[in-house]
Amino acid sequence: MHVDHDFGFGTQIRKSPYFEATVRWGAKGFSVYNHMYIPRDFGDPEQNFWNLVNEAILCDVAVERQVEITGPDAARFTQMLTSRDLSKMAVGQCKYVLITNADGGLLNDPVLLRLAENHFWLSLSDSDILLWAQGVALNSGMDVTIREPDVSPLQLQGPQSGKIMQALFGESIMDLRYYWFREVELNGIPLIVSRTGWSSELGYELFLRDGSRGDELWETIMAVGAPFGLKPGHTSTIRRIEGGMLSYHADADIHTNPYELGLDRLVNVDMEADFIGKAALRRIRDHGVTRKQVGLVIDGPPLAGPNTRFWPVRHEGADVGKITSAVYSPRLDRNIALAMVSADVAEIGTTVHVTMPGASAWATVVEKPFFDPKKKLAAA
Repeated sequence: MHVDHDFGFGTQIRKSPYFEATVRWGAKGFSVYNHMYIPRDFGDPEQNFWNLVNEAILCDVAVERQVEITGPDAARFTQMLTSRDLSKMAVGQCKYVLITNADGGLLNDPVLLRLAENHFWLSLSDSDILLWAQGVALNSGMDVTIREPDVSPLQLQGPQSGKIMQALFGESIMDLRYYWFREVELNGIPLIVSRTGWSSELGYELFLRDGSRGDELWETIMAVGAPFGLKPGHTSTIRRIEGGMLSYHADADIHTNPYELGLDRLVNVDMEADFIGKAALRRIRDHGVTRKQVGLVIDGPPLAGPNTRFWPVRHEGADVGKITSAVYSPRLDRNIALAMVSADVAEIGTTVHVTMPGASAWATVVEKPFFDPKKKLAAA
């Protein structure tokens, strides 16, 4: 969404601690995510992609709001929210988790951080889990406190991000493992730093714990990163789709279950602990699903940009699903897409027909992710 110099959504849309810095550094357009502005335009999105995969970009992702769960029953309550087994999760560890409702529908796919035995953060995708968690807690009989803390993440992503982190924090930061975090300070700025991100590249998230110092943090990182080619940027739709990463409300919603998404590994219906949606997900596992998420390669000239609507998918004259995310990948030189289709056309190699605005094309079901399927870059 392109906006004028006032960025005039009104006061009901919050600005992040980095908002003014991103405008200074060239942000031209914003979208809304978790009731906050998120920069979506620093110029050419293809150049942003190459900046990410060749050097590094710094992204304002303060929209990844944190839901903080504390109190004597925090561990038990957090397990009740998610289908993933947390029994072996250590303090200092992050886990990608799913939050489901009683029908097994996906409400959010956050990253969970365990700060202490009974202290957790849910780092959210785009939906109101603060309200959900407070509602669940109300009649749970558990002693928990659920609130939104003063925490605002930045993402530093790309192959040069490790060198930039070393320049910022010293050699000791290099032994931070994939999906682990630690508490650090930078010039007295309180942070949590994790080896996570939404890019499928080597990357870090820096969780600012004092919103008054956002401008200072942004400028410090950009200055230190300059010799390494660091650019201001935004989360890359091209790289996200290459990596097969979900965008909530696009690729999944409250009516989508984890088995349709191929996320069985994040669901443990046989564990002893109870969680919301357990019975429904067990039934879905036992009966199978009628539709599945697939990767598609779409024939034809490069798409002008990502899709802004769901595109119908047909097979032998029948409607079989929809494309949820599509984009041209300059690295792969092909149009790639994530789609939700009937299970009977989800087999690799199946040919389907896609209807786009003003055009139509054939597409082929392929393996996803489209690039670096073993996440060797991010987990290096």
